[in-house]
Amino acid sequence: MTLKFDKYQGAGNDFVIVNNLDGKHDLSGEQIARLCDRRFGIGADGLILVEKSNDADFAMKFYNSDGKTASMCGNGGRCIARYAFDNGIAAKTMKFAAEDGLHEAEIIDSENVRIKMINVGNVNVFDDGMWTNTGVPHFVKFVDDIDKVDIATEGRKLADDKRFAPDRTNVNFTDNANGFRLRTYERGVEGETLACGTGTVATALCINTKKGTPSPIALNAKGGLLKVYFEKKENGYENIWLEGPAVKVFEGKTDGIE
Repeated sequence: MTLKFDKYQGAGNDFVIVNNLDGKHDLSGEQIARLCDRRFGIGADGLILVEKSNDADFAMKFYNSDGKTASMCGNGGRCIARYAFDNGIAAKTMKFAAEDGLHEAEIIDSENVRIKMINVGNVNVFDDGMWTNTGVPHFVKFVDDIDKVDIATEGRKLADDKRFAPDRTNVNFTDNANGFRLRTYERGVEGETLACGTGTVATALCINTKKGTPSPIALNAKGGLLKVYFEKKENGYENIWLEGPAVKVFEGKTDGIE
């Protein structure tokens, strides 16, 4: 089977995007993992299917690079919005459906896209950090210097912590030695990614909870700058928007997905 695809990236978080509006693609988890493999496949942090929706311009079905589904991906959401605009599927302002609900999106310019995230309840505070769900679960740990953190070891340890069983959690490390910086360990990828949209949102809300820093909060991920806008309410956060780069890298086709 020949598969046509586009490769997009949002702040270094990269995705294989496949048009499945006709519903002809039924990829297995093994096939998706192979496509995302950086040595034997196309290489990506995740794969996104663009599908039909009765409630929005289109639907987003997201898979991590291990072939397992996730309910939302912030950078992937911005990339699929750019893809939809580039391919005439939606206008500059649009709505798309994901497993965590409906999302609005807006093409700002030739590089930047913003999407509206789901409302978030109050942040859970632990002795060693904070936890919240921004479409997927995220633990946020404040450190003195994220450059000195062993992301692979510390991230995996916290992701597997029994507090977050059975679904586990993504893990974010942040400091403000030179502006707010962010590094993320993503479950499903099982390693560090250059950026994480839902993790950026979670970290911004935790920064507001801990330090009272007002909206918007800008965070420097390894792959680029992301901004989070929000309204603090008595029982959590509303009107949350994630803004940052989302651009096309290349397009192609592959026969190697048996």
